Amino acid sequence: MIRVLLVDDHTMIRKGLRVLLEGYPEIKIVGESHNGSDAILKTSQLQPDVVLMDLSMPNGLDGFTASKQIRNQHPSVKIVMLTMHDEEIFVQQAVKVGAHGYILKNSHGELLFQAIVGVYQGKHFYKTSISQEIIRQWFRSQSKEPSSVLTIREKEIVRLIALGYSNKEIAEKLAISVKTVENHKSNIKQKLQVDSKHELILYALKNKYLELAL
Repeated sequence: MIRVLLVDDHTMIRKGLRVLLEGYPEIKIVGESHNGSDAILKTSQLQPDVVLMDLSMPNGLDGFTASKQIRNQHPSVKIVMLTMHDEEIFVQQAVKVGAHGYILKNSHGELLFQAIVGVYQGKHFYKTSISQEIIRQWFRSQSKEPSSVLTIREKEIVRLIALGYSNKEIAEKLAISVKTVENHKSNIKQKLQVDSKHELILYALKNKYLELAL
C-alpha cells in the first residue's frame, strides 16, 4: 500500500485526485494539504510514502520551497510535482529541489498512477515536453555535486557526526586533534551552507553516507 499526501490549494482538485486515486487498491490517501507550509507539517505527522505536490500555491510556501524542505527533513519521502507548467525553467527547478516525478495536470489518470508507483519504487518519472535525455543530464549533474563538494576526510567526519560521535571521539578515531575536527566542521558547514548538527545529519542520510565504508 502506497501512502499518498495530496497538496493543492484548490479543494475541488484535491477531491478529484482523491476520487481518482482511491480507485487504485495499491494507493491509500492519508491526507490533504492546501499549501506548502501545511504540507511540511502533514508530512511529519502522517509519514506518507509519496507527496503529490502542486507548484503554484498563493497562500503559504510554494511547491518548490516546500518540496526542498520535505526532502531535507524526510529523505525517504518521494515527491511528484503535479502542475500546469511545462516550461524548462520549472522542470529544471524540480530536479534541483529533488522532486522524483513531474507530470502535467492535463495528463490522464493512469499516468498519474504510474508516476506514483514509479517514484515509490525509486525511479524518476518526468513526463513533460523536455526531452528525457536533457532531464537525465540534469539529474547526473545534480548527483555529481554533493560528492564533489566535500573532501574524503570531510565526508568521514560528516558520517561520524551522523553516527553520533562527539568531537573528541571523532578526533580519537581519525587520529587528529579536536581543534582539527572543529575546523573541519566549520569548513563543512560553510561548503554545505548549513548551520546545525541536525542539518548535517540530514545531509548524510540524504546522500547515503551511512552506507559508505569510508
